[in-house]
Amino acid sequence: MFFWLSKILWFLVHPLNLLFIGICAIAICFLFSWNRSARAISYSMAIVCIAIATLPIGVSVVQELENRFPANPALPAEIEGIVVLGGVLNAKMTRVRGGLSINDAVERISEVKVLLEHSPQARIVFSGGSGNPLDQENKEAHVAPDAFRRFAIDPDRVLFEDQSRNTFENAKFTFDIIKPKRDENWILITSAFHMPRSVGAFRKAGWHVIPYPVDFVTTGDMTFRPSFNFMGGVSAFSRALHECLGLLFYWLTDRSESLFPAPGQ
Repeated sequence: MFFWLSKILWFLVHPLNLLFIGICAIAICFLFSWNRSARAISYSMAIVCIAIATLPIGVSVVQELENRFPANPALPAEIEGIVVLGGVLNAKMTRVRGGLSINDAVERISEVKVLLEHSPQARIVFSGGSGNPLDQENKEAHVAPDAFRRFAIDPDRVLFEDQSRNTFENAKFTFDIIKPKRDENWILITSAFHMPRSVGAFRKAGWHVIPYPVDFVTTGDMTFRPSFNFMGGVSAFSRALHECLGLLFYWLTDRSESLFPAPGQ
């Protein structure tokens, strides 16, 4: 139920969907000669669009998310295992086109090669089913072996978890499969902006992993400087809104150990 509700909620509050709903609402207002309401909605939409286009609101929030856990963290002498979260591959496109479809979060897999140089015997888990409620057949874990081969990592040494549909299930299902001991050192790899919510979910599952953020999209020291980039602003704002809502609802539904997980908690 939570999975479906989260998808429906995000559909309703996605900035571009809200823009579409606003345009439809204006059309309906004009149809019934509700001109005052149409103007109010139009002005509101214009103000929000100008703010998103000129103010780096989304980028600033994403930067805060990315800065929560440090890049290139100090590693223990020995690593027992590495957990890689999905969100890297388009399983359906890979199947239909016959070629591996990888997005810009490929560092989630490529960085495994670096960690294996540190601990060659470390176990590897890739956790990724399908986050699309209308397509549970094309699972990311089913096409992930080819991605690991691209980076000279033998997929036979990787455990592929294919049932998880969101971050909470990534944590729960992987923990249930591995059953890690409390004194074991496990690395968690995911995109930097997604790391706070991921860490919260893994800690709630009983797993105190070592965060290893990758796929940074901000420099970490950006100053609040106005510009004009509507598409870039919408993209950053959408990403920031999605993660902030995720953090809030994971905390409210007891799927995270804190509202905004931090190092050392």
